Amino acid sequence: MQKPIQNWGSYKTSRGICINEKCENVIENYLIPNYFNKIQLIFTSPPFPLNRAKKYGNLSGENYKEWLCGVGNSLLPLLTDTGSIVIEIGNAWNPGEPTFSTLPMETLLEFKNKCNLYLCQEFIYYNPARLPSPIEWVNKSKIRVKDSFSRFWWLSRTPYPYACNTRVLEQYSKQMEKLLANKKYNAGLRPSEHNISETSFLQDNGGAIPSNVIIAANTNSQNEYLKKCKELNFAIHPARMPTALPDFFIKMLSNEDDIVLDCFAGSNTTGYCAESLNRRWISIEANEEYYIGSKFRFTEAE
Repeated sequence: MQKPIQNWGSYKTSRGICINEKCENVIENYLIPNYFNKIQLIFTSPPFPLNRAKKYGNLSGENYKEWLCGVGNSLLPLLTDTGSIVIEIGNAWNPGEPTFSTLPMETLLEFKNKCNLYLCQEFIYYNPARLPSPIEWVNKSKIRVKDSFSRFWWLSRTPYPYACNTRVLEQYSKQMEKLLANKKYNAGLRPSEHNISETSFLQDNGGAIPSNVIIAANTNSQNEYLKKCKELNFAIHPARMPTALPDFFIKMLSNEDDIVLDCFAGSNTTGYCAESLNRRWISIEANEEYYIGSKFRFTEAE
């Protein structure tokens, strides 16, 4: 029998639930009793290790590393034996000077080691529309270029988590389509020492295997979430992610009806993508106004 939700705010759809509470409380009092070894994918973007406060909350330095590793360890019992954690750890600059902070890299290594995880792969999220920053060094003194990417890290308790890259194939290039039609190309040894056989590129696999660089311009200003937040005067989450990101990892690392968890949901893009991809989902957001606004992503939300 499932342990009920405590006196927290929540809304539901036919496939998921979003809970308004600190993730640590939800993990301990609701998820561990009910979802032990049941979650296939944890996809999340926690507050970044920034050097100044943001509205959505953040810590810095050793406090940030200790906090994130604590959250990571509490999540591990929830994963299935083949489950994955995909986490974004954004970039940071050292205060008062034009130098890059190593805190995000230190955090990743500590998270991996203290949680006893395997690092499966690094992914780069490149946003070509990101505004120039840091302003002091890019726009004013003009001694740096704008910071336009962040990293998503795919980790697991096993070196062989469930994954299927045929779920995320990209459209073939015109050149590849021509090659498949003509069935002619130069086989043989390449300068890279790859030995291309005469049949290597003759099979149509339905698309090209993607790279670990995901390009997505986060410029959507017309979706229902934004319209409703503006109409009803709710705060719009300042760090919304494009749907291309959770879409990619949910498709590749889970199957239909698997459970996807986002413990720092923000505007709940993860829950929205999981719902549209026929996954079950659980999202947690501590900020009440962001939590309420996220409901506008779901027409059937209770």
